[in-house]
Amino acid sequence: MNIIIKKCIKAGTLILLAAFSLIAILGINTYAADNSLKNVEQRKELIVVTSPDYPPYEFQVNQNGKEEVKGMDMDVANKIARDLHVKLVVKSMSFDSLLVAIETGKADMAIGGINPTQERRQSVDFSKIYYNGGQSFLINKADANKYQSRKNLSNTKIGAQTGTLQYDLAKKKIPGSSVKGMDKTTDLILALKTHKLNALGIETPSAEAYVKNDKSLAMIPSGYNLNVNEVGAAIAMKKGSTSLVKAANKSIDQIKKHNLTEKYLADSGKYMKVNTVNTSMVHYLPYFIKGVEYTALISVLASIFGVILGVTLALLRFSKSKLLRGISISYTEFVRGTPLMVQVMFVYFGIGLIVNIPALLSGIIAVSLNSGAYVAEIIRGGINSVAEGQSEAAASLGLSKSDMMRFVVLPQAFKNIWPALGNEFISLIKESSIVSIIGVTDLIYQANIVRADTYRGVMPIFVAMIIYFIITFALTRLLNYYEGKMKHAG
Repeated sequence: MNIIIKKCIKAGTLILLAAFSLIAILGINTYAADNSLKNVEQRKELIVVTSPDYPPYEFQVNQNGKEEVKGMDMDVANKIARDLHVKLVVKSMSFDSLLVAIETGKADMAIGGINPTQERRQSVDFSKIYYNGGQSFLINKADANKYQSRKNLSNTKIGAQTGTLQYDLAKKKIPGSSVKGMDKTTDLILALKTHKLNALGIETPSAEAYVKNDKSLAMIPSGYNLNVNEVGAAIAMKKGSTSLVKAANKSIDQIKKHNLTEKYLADSGKYMKVNTVNTSMVHYLPYFIKGVEYTALISVLASIFGVILGVTLALLRFSKSKLLRGISISYTEFVRGTPLMVQVMFVYFGIGLIVNIPALLSGIIAVSLNSGAYVAEIIRGGINSVAEGQSEAAASLGLSKSDMMRFVVLPQAFKNIWPALGNEFISLIKESSIVSIIGVTDLIYQANIVRADTYRGVMPIFVAMIIYFIITFALTRLLNYYEGKMKHAG
């Protein structure tokens, strides 16, 4: 059996390597012909990805019950779309997924205060820099006398968004500092305010926005001496998108000529005021309701498909066929041995190179596939818990093996594993929050948007926590009720 398992794992590894090679080949081939502008014009849509948690560059506005991404970057994207006579389509996801989305063809452009560093230029093409707001540090106002310049930050804890220029600069230019990276600016702000960080590296316009809306914060200049070709915001496009880059640059030239970025910043300020007029959680209730709807949808569908897949894998495990048993074992071990976050990103970005799967569907597929592996082990344990005498009695009655499994073994197995299966469903609700990294507007995603819009770091998290508790508590009581019914029926 060990030899069979090793062979199956080896075969599975070879299949994965072949899949990655195919993806790489497809990625390389897409660079051969530049149809970037032509595709946008034929589609009549310019698809742009952004992370709407970075005011005043991009943020979400809740006005008259309607949610919309606003900010200076969105005005730039709208300008390019108008010049191309196409419709602007904005997709939201975490900042560290933006360039991946471009490389895998999920979008035409990525915009979000992205600095065109030399490292990034190796993976994507960039437009001209359309705005350079400079670099600053956010500090707690109570530390204003202690930290008056970058020199004072030596041997301190510095925060910066993961994968950003600010992160690299802090590591290189602040001696003795311990640099902490996080995906969300809102998380970094919270870490700063709770004194887990001494300072936060951030672009000056965003620093100004936070200082203006949060009286407990202050800002100091970075004092960096930087290469002008790497500093400032530019638009990222897929490698080889020469025609689309040229089209974007034409619009950027007009933006610079007429100094439109100042107008865009002024407009952003107006929309930011809309968010801060009422920062109560009741005002943002529609956000949380929408998040609950998506969380429930993903959890229910993933639970259903996870059970179907789990039962199938468990039955394959008891098959006489060595191949089928090997497939079941290999799948279960591989899925359980890799993080759900990686699986979500692979389904959305990796498989997306071959088949363009929407973010929501990708999240449901990934969570279902993950859950199926765990459910399979739970069901296998349940089948093994059924006494052999039950199978022998069913066989003496003339039942076929499939009927015996269907009418005798599985019903008893599900009764035995109901508590464990219930725990898996509850865990699934909480673990499904990982889909927010690809822009699925679940509860965690919406909570982060509210944090960015209201400049309140803790309260949206608290509200999300209470909602998760209510959902899981209600589900636990429901599962316990049915467990009691099963025991009574037994």
